[in-house]
Amino acid sequence: MSVRVMRAGIRAWAEDVRETMADDWKHGLMLGGYYAYVGANLTLTSRRPVGTHPYEQDWDALIILDACRVDALQELQDEFSFINSVDSVTSVGSTSGEWMAHTFDRAYREEIAQTAMVTANVHSETVLRDRVVPPQYVAAPFTWPAWNPVEPDSLGLLDEVWRYEWDDELGTVPPRAITDQAITAGRMGEYDRMVVHYLQPHAPYLAANPDGTVTTTYEEPLKSLRKGNISRPEAWDAYLETLRLVLSDVELLIDNMDAERVVLTADHGEAFGEVGFYEHPVCCPHPVVKKVPWVELTATDSETYEPAIKDVNPPEQSDITGQLEALGYV
Repeated sequence: MSVRVMRAGIRAWAEDVRETMADDWKHGLMLGGYYAYVGANLTLTSRRPVGTHPYEQDWDALIILDACRVDALQELQDEFSFINSVDSVTSVGSTSGEWMAHTFDRAYREEIAQTAMVTANVHSETVLRDRVVPPQYVAAPFTWPAWNPVEPDSLGLLDEVWRYEWDDELGTVPPRAITDQAITAGRMGEYDRMVVHYLQPHAPYLAANPDGTVTTTYEEPLKSLRKGNISRPEAWDAYLETLRLVLSDVELLIDNMDAERVVLTADHGEAFGEVGFYEHPVCCPHPVVKKVPWVELTATDSETYEPAIKDVNPPEQSDITGQLEALGYV
């Protein structure tokens, strides 16, 4: 099945630049130049990825923290006894769509067929089912990428938790929904490998309440940071609190699954204004976005937790546009 680039061409690129310049002329000019670079970069890297490809590493379970920086995980590692050391690798992408298109490339279809993926990330729909590949949301004036991702049914199991556990009030999928489904899939024991993709610490930022509920602290923190509406320490502290929240669930997960070789990593990092970068633009070369944690663990099922099992059959229609907007993509 063929793939398509959602946004490409001189006219679409000029429209995106003009629209951005209307709000911030300097940012619009920078955006135009950057996406000219993106088009050339994707033409090359879609053919020859730069980074550590997950399927070329040895693991039974791959736990993905979305938009997790290496230094953030290092800052919190002493708070979580299951993390002994935090190494780093170069990711194959700097956005979820880029990472997913590279990771689930048809060249790895035999390994993918033996993989169960439990995901909160809506790019499983965008890339694998709709076949829309980077550049996806801002146009490049020219690009000739050669993406070749598998179809959804190529995976041994694809549990798109975002379809039925999306929380409109939070604007995301809370970690516990992913933990519950991943524990269930792991106890089935039918697959050689499992990918567990949490959405946190990706914005919106969350915090746990004393009663165990979760609330949103910042909906679009890095856009607010870029505009000067919040300070970097405020954004960073909220980001770390979101990371703490998801790490607590990771701890619950690895205490209730059997996997000899577990890797805790990320699809990409996150920029907080370094040399003008915010969030995680496609093809971002900065190390805070391109470098991701790599933590090797072992998991043993203590059977101390019984997950709330949900129906994995998706509804006929999902508001993917609204979910992408909540995550800051559209």
